[in-house]
Amino acid sequence: MSREDYEVVIGLEVHCELSTKTKIFCSCPTEFGGEPNTHCCPVCMAMPGTLPVLNEKVVEYAVKAGLATNCKIARNSKNDRKNYFYPDLPKSYQISQYDMPLCYEGSVEIEDENGEKKTIRITRIHIEEDAGKLNHDEYGRGSFVDLNRAGVPLIEVVSEPDIRSAEEAETYLRKLKSIFEYIQISDCKMQEGSLRADVNVSVRKKGSNEFGTRTEMKNMNSFRSIVRAIKYEADRQVEEIERGNTITQETLRWDDISGKTFPMRDKEDAQDYRYFPDPDLVAIKLSDEYIENIKKELPELPEVKKARYIEDFELSQKAANFVTSSKYYSDIFDIATEKSHNPKAVSNWLMSDVARILNEKEEEADKIPFTGEQLGELVELIDKGTISNSIGKKVLDELFENPKAPSKIIEEKGWIQISDEGAIKEVVLKVLQNNPQSVADYKGGKDKAIGFLVGQAMKETKGKANPQMLNKMFIDEIKNM
Repeated sequence: MSREDYEVVIGLEVHCELSTKTKIFCSCPTEFGGEPNTHCCPVCMAMPGTLPVLNEKVVEYAVKAGLATNCKIARNSKNDRKNYFYPDLPKSYQISQYDMPLCYEGSVEIEDENGEKKTIRITRIHIEEDAGKLNHDEYGRGSFVDLNRAGVPLIEVVSEPDIRSAEEAETYLRKLKSIFEYIQISDCKMQEGSLRADVNVSVRKKGSNEFGTRTEMKNMNSFRSIVRAIKYEADRQVEEIERGNTITQETLRWDDISGKTFPMRDKEDAQDYRYFPDPDLVAIKLSDEYIENIKKELPELPEVKKARYIEDFELSQKAANFVTSSKYYSDIFDIATEKSHNPKAVSNWLMSDVARILNEKEEEADKIPFTGEQLGELVELIDKGTISNSIGKKVLDELFENPKAPSKIIEEKGWIQISDEGAIKEVVLKVLQNNPQSVADYKGGKDKAIGFLVGQAMKETKGKANPQMLNKMFIDEIKNM
C-alpha cells in the first residue's frame, strides 16, 4: 500500500501564555526577558510553607477565550495537581485542571484555500502554570535553571482529533492565534514561546474508524516547523506500518535542521499523572452575571469583522480573509482606510507587498514597523498622482527600514511624480524616436506595444512620470504621426 491509502489524524494541545501583569499564583511579573531568576519569589520557587493564591485575571482571560471559541463555561471548576518530574518546576508537580476545566465543548470554524468550511471541535480550555526554563551549557558541563517563567499563566486549548492534514493544522492554529489577539488575552509571540503547540499525530487506513497509535511532538512554536513535522511524522508512521512494525506511543522531539523526529520518552496517559485536587486552592465558582459581563466586553471577532468588511467595503472573500487573519493587519487596515477612504487599495497593499516583505524577512504581522496612518498616507499620495505605484513600492521599502511620514520620504528622496505635460512630452518624443518598431507594431494592431513604450519612459524618468499621462500621450502622438 502507498501513502495515499492512509489518512493522518491530528489533535493539537495549544498552550497560550496570558498577558496578565503578574503570575498565576503570586505577584511576580510576567514580562519576557530579564536576568535569570529575577522574576521569582518563594511561591514560584516552591519554598516550604508558601501558599498559592489564584490570579482572578487569569480566570477572566480563560473565560474570554472560551466564549470566543464557542465553549460552554463551567460554573464550578477547580485546580488540580499534575504529578510528574519537571527539572525546571521546583514543586515537581504542575497546578493545572483535570476533570473540571473552566471551558468545554467548543469549536472553531476554518476555511481551506477553496473557501470550504470545516469545524474543529475543542474538547476543553483549562488554566495552568508554566514551567521554568533550562539553559544548557554549550560545553556540556551542565544546565542552569531559570525560574522567571515558572508560574506564568497559561491556557491550554485541547482539540478533538478532527484535523486531517498539516495544512488544516496550520489554518486552525492561525485562527486561534487571531482570535486570542483580537480579544487581547495574549501577545501570541511564537518566537517568545507565548503560543506553542503539542502536536499529536497518528495514521490509519482510509475508511477505518479505528484510531492508530499516536505520537506527540512537544512545545512547537513555529507554523513552518509544525507543518514539516506533521508531514514527516505521518510518512514515518506509514513506512513503519508497511514494514510490519508497530507504532509506539511516545513523546518525540522535532529537529528542525535534520527535518526528523527523535524519541524522548514514553508518552504518559492521564493515570500516570496521579491528578488530585490542589488542597491549597479553593474551588472556582462563576455566576451567570460574571460570565455575561465578560461576554459583553468581547470585541468584534474575526468572523464578524470579515462579514462587515465584505458588506461595507465590498472587499473580496479572499481580501477579507487575509485582512482579518491577524489583529495587527486589521488594526492597520482600519486606520489606513479611515485616512485614505480607499479600502480596496489598502487591502491590496497589505495582501501583496506588505505580506511579501514580511515573508522575505520570515516575520509575522506584529513586526510591521509603520502605522496605519502612514500606510493610509501612502495610498493617498498614489491616488492624488503625487507618486506612481512603482514609487509607492520604494516608499513601502523605506517604511519597513525607517518608518516616517511617506510625504517626508518622497521629499527627501526626490521621488515626487512628474505630471508636467511639457516635461512628459519631451520624454515621450525621445522614446518614440528610439523605438520605431514599437510604433509600427502599435499601428499594426499590437496594443501591447504601448505598454513597452510606457515602460521605456518610466525607465527614462526613473519611475517618476505619471503613467496615465504617459499612456494617453503616447497614443495621441502615434495617431498624429
